[in-house]
Amino acid sequence: MSLFRDDGIVLRTQKLGEADRIITFLTRRYGRVRAVARGVRRTKSKFGARLEPFSHVDVQYFARGSELIGRGLPLCTQTETIAAYGSGIVTDYDRYTAGTAMLETAERFTDHEGQPAVQQYLLLVGGLRTLARGEHAPRLVLDAFLLRSLAVNGYAPSLGDCARCGMPGPNRFFSVAAGGSVCGECRVPGSVVPSAEAVGLLSALLSGDWTSADACEGRHVREGSSLVSAYLHWHLERGLRSLRYVDK
Repeated sequence: MSLFRDDGIVLRTQKLGEADRIITFLTRRYGRVRAVARGVRRTKSKFGARLEPFSHVDVQYFARGSELIGRGLPLCTQTETIAAYGSGIVTDYDRYTAGTAMLETAERFTDHEGQPAVQQYLLLVGGLRTLARGEHAPRLVLDAFLLRSLAVNGYAPSLGDCARCGMPGPNRFFSVAAGGSVCGECRVPGSVVPSAEAVGLLSALLSGDWTSADACEGRHVREGSSLVSAYLHWHLERGLRSLRYVDK
């Protein structure tokens, strides 16, 4: 029997029995972790209030054996709030839907429990912090998070040089299946011709150029979002359930 401690973001919760919950975390040291929190659904439980989605918490786990991830789920025995991002997210529909899509994306990109995913964890913390503060439009924050999540998992789209032959950009066509921008010679069926402004927006979001991103016109933001959604769905092999509610 061992104790473990880590900080993490609450991705989602599931009911268990009459008063318990299974909490899914994305943690700094152990990646995705599922743990049982006893009694958190009781009305007077202060413990449960700290274990809602979007919460950034310091967590103590109790596990049977020498490893946190074993045959059974560990117990979540203690939590301390680091940042309650939910208070700045759940009261605004656009922030809430964008944040929910971010949580689902982070969980999908960390499908093996107990495997460290530090870059994904740091991306999620930074994205939720930015979203909660309202520093930029929620859709821009979401698209920046999606692009960077794709990048840290090895799926960064090419937004300049041809993804197939490397011909220096800008290139006119964009193919999700080919990996991003492609030249005329490498064009494949299903390629689209996005505006230069939409491609420029994606480059700005990927690099963190928020001055350019914030100045982008709404029609180009929508076009860029469509490219990001299509590219994400291709690499995840199935769509995000929460993404359908964004900008609805």
